[in-house]
Amino acid sequence: MTGETKKTEFKAKGGQTLAAALELPAQKPRAFALFAHCFSCTKDIKSARELARALRAAGFAVLRFDFTGLGSSEGDFSNTNFSSNIDDLVSAADYLRTTYSAPSLIIGHSLGGAAALVAAERIPEIKGVAVIGAPAEADHVALQIGESRKEIEEKGRATVKLAGRPFTIKKQFLDDLADQNVLESAARLKKPLLIMHAPRDQTVGIENATKIFVAAKHPKSFVSLDTADHLLTNPKDAHYAASVLEAWAGRFIDAPANETAAAPSEQAQTAPAYKGGALAQTIAGEPLAVALSIDGHPMVIDAGTEDGGHDLGPNPTRTLEAALAACGVMTIKMYARRKKWDVESAEIRIRRGQSEDSHVPHVLEKELHLTGNLDETQRARLLEIADKCPVHRVLTQGVSVNSRIV
Repeated sequence: MTGETKKTEFKAKGGQTLAAALELPAQKPRAFALFAHCFSCTKDIKSARELARALRAAGFAVLRFDFTGLGSSEGDFSNTNFSSNIDDLVSAADYLRTTYSAPSLIIGHSLGGAAALVAAERIPEIKGVAVIGAPAEADHVALQIGESRKEIEEKGRATVKLAGRPFTIKKQFLDDLADQNVLESAARLKKPLLIMHAPRDQTVGIENATKIFVAAKHPKSFVSLDTADHLLTNPKDAHYAASVLEAWAGRFIDAPANETAAAPSEQAQTAPAYKGGALAQTIAGEPLAVALSIDGHPMVIDAGTEDGGHDLGPNPTRTLEAALAACGVMTIKMYARRKKWDVESAEIRIRRGQSEDSHVPHVLEKELHLTGNLDETQRARLLEIADKCPVHRVLTQGVSVNSRIV
């Protein structure tokens, strides 16, 4: 297979260093994918390695990593739970976004599949989710604990043998599993979903695939893995799963190459040049895409395929976030030029965060990266300046919109 396996690492939310392996194709990746392994497994389980490398051969870059407390990653497994696994996946996506490119696909095996369904909601760039042998309820994993569950409930912890190795399981782990609702996440997904499951799976029954499929909205697909076992120990099964994944993902990952895809750009170039602000017009033949003119500068705005669009341009929310980033960089450049400060480059990255305040439903995380001969006082001042840009003030101070039909 062409390409390389690059050993790497990144920081988890709790500060632990997580060990990872990035499968990089020889050519520019078609897309980046994130792989979540099964409960008590590691990134180096044979099925994960075979599947990731088969996808690499098809042009995908795939990051697989050890969850906190497993494999070569730091941390105490007994202090982890399903929620911390979700946080690890989000941290892995953050690492890819910062270092390479945000993941377009998230793939989960067994409990990792359940985790992928939940984590996808917190990774906005995800275009598709694929699960293999995934349980419909997170606490399905409690079945593997067997008789030790009573001891955990009574004593708060117990040593359990899983896959031939001892693990300490605490009561908080079971409580966290019980609080999760995987099927609700599947119902809210609004992204293409691929479910692969073996009818003879003795660890996670095929009925789990049925429940996930029924809960999810279209577009959704189910593929039987025939005689495969739960861990896909036969490399042929892992390669088959990878080939299905490649064909499925290609429909919404690869850039459209037909003339229809180019038509909106042509119409945008001829859209009326609106000099007084922004003008958006429908595009004939497109379900959601609009031709946009901003002070005479044309572009196309669209929705992703999961929302019924053709992904021909950024969506309106992303455009708003981009305006915030661009305005901040421009304001920094103007201020630094006036102060004669040595700013070689300025970069602002915007991503959506999680709000803990019910009165503030939307949170944007703004990260400022500066290079140049600057001291800490200057850097702190430039961060303040970025927050004084016009778009930042509009978003944080509020705006009134007067609407009317003309």
